[in-house]
Amino acid sequence: MKPFTRSLHATLLGATLLASALATQVGAALAQQPSSVVTVATIGEPPTLDPVGVTSDLVSIITQHVFETLYTFDAEWKVAPLLASSLPTLSADGKSYAFPLRTGVTFHDGAAMTAEDVAASLDRWTKLSPRGKSVAPMIESIAVTNPTTVTLTLKEPYTPLLSLLAMSNGAAAIMPRGLIDGAAPLKQFIGTGPYKLLEHKPDQHIRLVRFDGYASPVGPASGYGGARAAKIGEVRFVPVPNAATRVAGMLAGQYQFADSLPAEMLGRFKSSASVKPVIVKPFGFPLMIMNTKTGVMANQTLRQAVLAAVGPSDMMLAGFGDPAFFAAEGSIYSPGTPYFDAASAKPYREGSPKKAAELRKMAGYKGEPIRIMTSTQYDFLYKMSLVAQAQLQAAGFTVDLQVLDWATLLQKRGDEKAWDAFFTYHTFVPEPSLITVLNPSYPGWWDSAEKREALAAFNREADPAARKDKWVALQTRFYAEVPSIKVGDFYNLAAATDKLKGYTPAPWPFFWNAELSN
Repeated sequence: MKPFTRSLHATLLGATLLASALATQVGAALAQQPSSVVTVATIGEPPTLDPVGVTSDLVSIITQHVFETLYTFDAEWKVAPLLASSLPTLSADGKSYAFPLRTGVTFHDGAAMTAEDVAASLDRWTKLSPRGKSVAPMIESIAVTNPTTVTLTLKEPYTPLLSLLAMSNGAAAIMPRGLIDGAAPLKQFIGTGPYKLLEHKPDQHIRLVRFDGYASPVGPASGYGGARAAKIGEVRFVPVPNAATRVAGMLAGQYQFADSLPAEMLGRFKSSASVKPVIVKPFGFPLMIMNTKTGVMANQTLRQAVLAAVGPSDMMLAGFGDPAFFAAEGSIYSPGTPYFDAASAKPYREGSPKKAAELRKMAGYKGEPIRIMTSTQYDFLYKMSLVAQAQLQAAGFTVDLQVLDWATLLQKRGDEKAWDAFFTYHTFVPEPSLITVLNPSYPGWWDSAEKREALAAFNREADPAARKDKWVALQTRFYAEVPSIKVGDFYNLAAATDKLKGYTPAPWPFFWNAELSN
């Protein structure tokens, strides 16, 4: 059973054909034949184009076209080779992974990808990525075995490793080793992907153009895996922070694709002669992340009081309006998925003003402001934060709701002294260890001894039935310590033109294998 389905209802939207003098090399001005341009309206300006250091969906959506990883996920959410030529050879003790590399792969600067590039990139991932940092203490070595093999050796078996290497956010992106300066931010954005960066004008656009030297994986396209062909000449990402503006631009033919749209716009798209909705179901789950490290929310009992005070169903209704777009579900994994468990998520539905008041008193709360960060760029998160503010104030809490642009929120959440909670969301991931809140380096910094023990036991386990039991223990710990509040499950609304042929619906939209028809 696939973890999500997505329906694309497409009709005509005027697509733009431009004659562009596109660079065949980043920074060069060599002419290219006229080619199609797809303009994508995103929720805003990404904080970076370095895919390694942040677990931001916005960054992932853009940079997955430029940078690639050793592995990715196919349509069934199974790990599939990307820059690797096949799945790794695993040692008998389950500790060493020998990654065979594809030959003939070149970077956007024309240099051949080598095992040394891969080893250096993996090392950078362990130092910079929140996902890589979670693995780093378990890594014994990363070594070049031969010109086409890199071997990663662990101190103990770690079942989620391949899934972490396959993720496109906090990505183990492969890049030329000459660009790597420890954990420093990238100064040049050169990958192996089907598109290369031509131009980035902050708050205006990011232009990616077809990489004519691209070496595609073999096999039929499947999810993010298999063959990749850059049929579109240019993919142009335009930051459009206001959701209503994204909708208006789609209906006017200004964009060929727009992401993260208000659920109440579904009717307008259904009645449009040129634009139809793209719905991902299920897509992800909103979260109210707590700062467990510093400040007022570092008090576990007070976090329990906040959980008792808020009404997730009210927040979901405010965020999405139409019940067809959400479910008030407390289990981190929804019904129908292997890790669904209702019993360990029971506290999700047990809140009440009386319980909140009792826990607030037990916590010794004295009216300190709870600083909650939110953003209007994700319309549903902003609406949820307004409901949470009202519910918390009604329960006797003082709330300082800070409305920020998304890039500022992403930057500010790294400062442990700057906030007490923030609203975000998490897309579906097939492996629980990929859920960012489980990572102690992710803002919120959930890192109790009991959680570490439960997570380590889960990550060591390879048997699927035993893993389910250990996941239940971990979700039980999640609801006992309340590092975050899962608000529910939701389905994403986007929009596209029917001139966009061959588009594969996915949580992180990608545009290789797609093309514009006349």
